[in-house]
Amino acid sequence: MASARDYLREHTNPPVFIASALLVLAFVGWGVIAPGNLGDVANAVKGWISTYFGWWYMLAVSGFLLFAIVLMVTPYGSIKLGKPDEKPEWSTFGWFSMLFTAGMGIGLVFYGVAEPISHFTAPPTSDPETAAAAREAMNITFFHWGLHAWAVYIVIGLSLGYFCFRHDLPLRPASAFYPLIGDRIYGPIGHMVDILAVFSTLFGLATSLGLGATQISAGLNAIFGVPDTPTVQVLIIAAVTGVAVLSVMAGLDKGVRRLSVVNLWLAVILATVVFLAGPTLFILQFMVGSTGHYLQHLPETSLRMFVFNSEGADWLSSWTLFYWGWWIAWSPFVGMFIARISRGRTIRQFIAGCLLAPTGASIVWFTIFGGSALRYIMDGNGGEALIDADTNTALFVLLEQLPLAAPFVTVLAALGIVVVAIFFATSSDSGSLVVDMLTNGGDPNPIWQQRLFWAVLEGVVAAVLLVAGSMTEGNALTALQTASITSGLPFSIVIALMCWGLVRQLRFERAGIHKVPQEERTADNAAPQGGSFRPAPATGRPN
Repeated sequence: MASARDYLREHTNPPVFIASALLVLAFVGWGVIAPGNLGDVANAVKGWISTYFGWWYMLAVSGFLLFAIVLMVTPYGSIKLGKPDEKPEWSTFGWFSMLFTAGMGIGLVFYGVAEPISHFTAPPTSDPETAAAAREAMNITFFHWGLHAWAVYIVIGLSLGYFCFRHDLPLRPASAFYPLIGDRIYGPIGHMVDILAVFSTLFGLATSLGLGATQISAGLNAIFGVPDTPTVQVLIIAAVTGVAVLSVMAGLDKGVRRLSVVNLWLAVILATVVFLAGPTLFILQFMVGSTGHYLQHLPETSLRMFVFNSEGADWLSSWTLFYWGWWIAWSPFVGMFIARISRGRTIRQFIAGCLLAPTGASIVWFTIFGGSALRYIMDGNGGEALIDADTNTALFVLLEQLPLAAPFVTVLAALGIVVVAIFFATSSDSGSLVVDMLTNGGDPNPIWQQRLFWAVLEGVVAAVLLVAGSMTEGNALTALQTASITSGLPFSIVIALMCWGLVRQLRFERAGIHKVPQEERTADNAAPQGGSFRPAPATGRPN
């Protein structure tokens, strides 16, 4: 027992590790024993948040975007996430590959065709299935997956990268509160912030893995006739989790980075083939026009609440508020990961890279896949099949509409499955790394045993809740997703306070005032207080 206690104290932050594990197990147990009840409770909470705090979600996410843009163009933009002479650890392409695949990769494949079609057939303001509806569909899709989403990630990633790499604080969300509460980040307040981040990250990832497994299963069924059953989906989760385990065990550079780069190239190949085989000229024209429409209407769309339109308010709750809660719930995971891979870059480089490059890639992806689907529907070329397709099968139905010989379509669909599977794995391996850092006190280089533990646990959670959901028409998985969104409400307040803490410390730095410990970590002070990866304290009181 003594050795187990010593191991726990040395390699974890016990309050965060134990409390997070108990919460995860309790939630999984609830989902298995009473999935219907879990679904009812979670959806009731989601409805309450949408009704009474929808205005806060809209205001907060738009505020995060404005905060990021203003910070990028100020003199603070030249400050590095690290010491003044540090260089970036990875090339720009490798860095972009990792942040993009961790942040949104699997979601783009899953919703790339289905979401534009959904908004086209049921837009909030336009007449359905018209040219105006097509423009509105792409505007909404860009809005949900573009600048606002990445602004949420940027605030957390920037705060953590700045405080960890420049001021030698632990890589954990609580560190961003140092200018506000000082050493109390190592106490109950800091632990609560980190526990909430673990809960959001783990269940957000499990939901993503469940969605990825259902899409891969649907693709295997469409191409090879493999039964689309919960058993097959669990086997898919096991196989892809195995790939993720190998990746995360190989480390960040040899595993996660290489897998991310490979997957980005495969995604580029898939998109290029669809672009060239599909309505190429229409895609180019639609991309330019839709991007202009998106930027022109961005302020209006950002704060639209449908106050006098009950149907519009219901749509807002089902779509925009859903996404804002989802991105906020995912932000501890993506924010910590992009912070971990961004050491040595300036604040301006970090914001510009994380804000503009992924948004541009998302616009291109959705226009190629969603725009092609809309063109085929409006031309009557496979339109009914595309409209009738569900989210899992929409991508494969689109590929069938391309003017290609059947064998090429099969190869292309198989490539689509591989892309989903590797996006699946890259989300899992990077997520495992982040959860481990959260529970070990902020050490950016966790030991291999814990990386293995969290990678396997993510797959187990996804499989258990997927099976439970299949027994009740998906209630458990839906409730899991709703719970992840619900956790976005308290964490949105955490992110707002992070903005305050970051600006406060940046102002201190320009004035030459040290408000955080400045000494480098050493082997002797790396992990005092039971694994809470804490730097040496500053000498005397801060000025």
